[in-house]
Formats: sequence, C-alpha cells, structure tokens
Amino acid sequence: MMEPGLFAALALILAAVGIYGAMAYAVSQRTHEIGIRTALGAQRRDVLRLVMRDGAKIALFGIASGIAGALALTRLMASLLFEVKPTDPATFADVAILLALVALAACYIPARRAVRVDPMVALRYE
Repeated sequence: MMEPGLFAALALILAAVGIYGAMAYAVSQRTHEIGIRTALGAQRRDVLRLVMRDGAKIALFGIASGIAGALALTRLMASLLFEVKPTDPATFADVAILLALVALAACYIPARRAVRVDPMVALRYE
C-alpha cells in the first residue's frame, strides 16, 4: 500500500514538472518578443519579472480554482479524510502556499533562460 505522504510528494513533483513544461514552452514561444524587448533596452530584471509575473498569474488562477473545486467537493471527500475536517482552513492555506512556492520555483528556470536570450539570435529565430 502506498503511503499518503509519498503520494502527495509524487503529486507535487508532477505539478512542478507540468508547470515547468508549460512555462518553458511559453518562454520558447516568446523568444522573438523577449529579444526585441532586450534589444530595445529591457534590463535582465525586467525580463525576469515579466516571465515570473506571467507564471505567478497562472499559478494563482490554478490555486484559486483548485480551492474552489475542493470546497465544492468537500461532501464527497469527507469519507476519504483521516483526522482532518474537510474544510480545514490551515490545510487549505498550507497546500496553497506550498503549491505557490513550487510554481514559482518551476517558473524560475525558464525565466533565467529568458534572461540569457541574445537579441540577435532571438530576432533571427522563427
């Protein structure tokens, strides 16, 4: 039988890999735009902030919809929970904070890659 903590860690890793993949794809699609911004004088911190802000928006939308869905399904989940109330605010807050941190960490790697985009290479990229 699988330990619940192991299952939760596996789900968290899967979420991080999914967010990383989505952000890496989004950054690769915006390489031309990032190159133009850099050529026009955007600083590295501006590009980093741009990518991280986009990732944070997506993560916050996902967390909000996940909390709404979990609250809507509490009656169905009540029989599956052990020693935790279905609407335990501490659990919801802890999970939301943990997922937000994992999402920001998963966004950081593509953001760092975007910072290193050479404007000349990006302008030729298509």
